[in-house]
Amino acid sequence: MSEDRRPRLLVVDDEPGILALVQRFAAAEDFEVVTRTGGHALLTELPALKPDVALVDRNMPEVAGLDVLRMIREVDPDCSVILMTAYATVDSAIEAVKLGALDYLSKPLDFDRLRELLNTVRHGIERRRRLLAVDSDLASRFEFCGMVGRSPVMQDLFDMIRRLAPHARTALISGETGTGKELVARALHRLGPRRDRKFIAFNCSAVVETLFESELFGHTRGAFTGAMEAKAGLFELADGGTLFLDEVGELPQSVQAKLLRVIEYGEVQRVGAAEGRRVDVRIIAATNRQLFDEVVAGRFRQDLYYRLNVIEIGLPSLRERPEDIPYLTAAFIKEFAARFGKALVGVSPGAERLLHNAPWPGNVRELRNVIERACMLSDGRILSERDVLSVLGAVAPCPAPAPRPAAPASTDKAREVEAALDRRLVEQVLQQVGGNRSAAARLLGISRRALYRRLDSFGLR
Repeated sequence: MSEDRRPRLLVVDDEPGILALVQRFAAAEDFEVVTRTGGHALLTELPALKPDVALVDRNMPEVAGLDVLRMIREVDPDCSVILMTAYATVDSAIEAVKLGALDYLSKPLDFDRLRELLNTVRHGIERRRRLLAVDSDLASRFEFCGMVGRSPVMQDLFDMIRRLAPHARTALISGETGTGKELVARALHRLGPRRDRKFIAFNCSAVVETLFESELFGHTRGAFTGAMEAKAGLFELADGGTLFLDEVGELPQSVQAKLLRVIEYGEVQRVGAAEGRRVDVRIIAATNRQLFDEVVAGRFRQDLYYRLNVIEIGLPSLRERPEDIPYLTAAFIKEFAARFGKALVGVSPGAERLLHNAPWPGNVRELRNVIERACMLSDGRILSERDVLSVLGAVAPCPAPAPRPAAPASTDKAREVEAALDRRLVEQVLQQVGGNRSAAARLLGISRRALYRRLDSFGLR
């Protein structure tokens, strides 16, 4: 509830006299009152009514009050429910409270007690509104170069970035998918001496293997079929600035050797060129793999690893900093409320519990996607438990990344091992993401090129 909306009371009773009496009383207490006489039609109407509190008669024809209570708890767990009856017993009161009722009132109603209950609901709503405002304010205060974190591990990360940004010429950022590696790279650039020069990001997992050299180092005219014009590579374009190599573990070994030369000598050689060109580029690499294990397995050059790993910045998973989830959620809701033109201000307590307890295999990126979808679908001011649960239920769980084989004796052998990945798993993930191959590769924990090889081996391409 926002400051400009009165709390909404839903009164359900088959006696018109009770409806009129409670409506006058609650309106005088500054509640917006909606009255219904019950029946099956009410059950279909409940999701759209969105009451903050409901006063429900226990004994009604067609649909009993306990059934209405159960339905309200199902469609809107954050709504408080007060049951009333002319035939109160201790057992019925206990049953109602077990089902989630706030209280159980006897008829004729004790309006002093009803006033107390309504005030309890009102104060709870106002307290929640203040907490949401605090979360939003703290999210702004704990924002650092696009990242939000109040936890000690994130504050330590921000301090490290501040210290390294003015000096580090190479850096390696490690962390699970979705933890924000590119944001860290951009922060290093933004806080460093090259902030006024170009920042160029290159996703090493999104390029066909035969085009790596041309993309990174450029080519001369006629260097290969289709090279109609000379082309500068990304190192030349980033000269004087920063080049961010995301998923650097995907680089073929032939390109790794050339990258090492650029780092050591500051020189690039276009494909087909006889001479090199001098460049001055800050190189920041990122990986979601254990890159040292790749070195041991023979898939990544040891000398390149140590040149990139002069400074290593490890990013924590969202599971390691759950205390940041409320502030990340507040920041994302503020962003998407503005984008979609909605009056969203936060999440309900039930929704907050769901977000806090979710496993988040996709980390901050997954949380952001969930909040974006929930904001898109919500028509209220608060994301309810139902809003969040419907979106969480639609998000495919991330399977554990397939274990990579030991260093293969040959390329053919490596591809045989890769093809051992269960075909059914690949098909299931593709179905869950609607055929989006980039999303499927992320969920499987492999590169897009590796996914294409699997699709070819399974005859699914």
